[in-house]
Amino acid sequence: MPTLDYHDKIAVLDLGGDENRFSPDFLDAVEAHLDTVLAEGAHGLVTTAGGKFYSNGLDLDWLIANGERTQWYVGRVQALFARVLTLPIPTAAALPGHAFGAGAMLAIAHDYRVMRADRGFFCFPEVDIRIPFTPGMAALIQAKLAPKSAIASMTTGRRFGGADALTHDIVDATAAEGAVTAAALELLAPLGGKDSGTLGAIKNTMFAGALAALTTESPSTIPLSE
Repeated sequence: MPTLDYHDKIAVLDLGGDENRFSPDFLDAVEAHLDTVLAEGAHGLVTTAGGKFYSNGLDLDWLIANGERTQWYVGRVQALFARVLTLPIPTAAALPGHAFGAGAMLAIAHDYRVMRADRGFFCFPEVDIRIPFTPGMAALIQAKLAPKSAIASMTTGRRFGGADALTHDIVDATAAEGAVTAAALELLAPLGGKDSGTLGAIKNTMFAGALAALTTESPSTIPLSE
């Protein structure tokens, strides 16, 4: 399960050491840690992971077992994306391994991304697993990626390695094994101490369209035939 630590005044949220899929318990834990980060006045947030996955995204096993709660579940996931997207402190996702599907969307919701250079893939596999993006998910990705990069990542199922993701401006930097979190901390260190009210207002204005799509729509039902 996710754990929280600090490096100076920057919070480091480790999502865990397995696939870090978004079970309801996982979502509860992440939300609780975000509450703590804000309550304790952190100057920034880095999310990372302890294994070969940053996150493999939606908990499809839970969804299949709880199909009648699909809309509730997708709404919860999108609420997390919206919260990270507009968090009133600087944020960076440090990707030590694979980020797939909703896990990649969580990374996209951060201000910055750092990816391991030599191993791990960033991928939106939805087109290949026959799970269309909800309008909110599509709006989130398109708010962060240039049109060419959005098409390359959203319509192909392409697996981007670190260098490839950097070329397509999906990530902001790459780093060697064991140095990804340090590189993300280095990105955020000069940004500490911004007024949270002002920064939060700026993000809410910048991403108003994506935020509305993530939080005010009724999420599309995800087909679970695959």
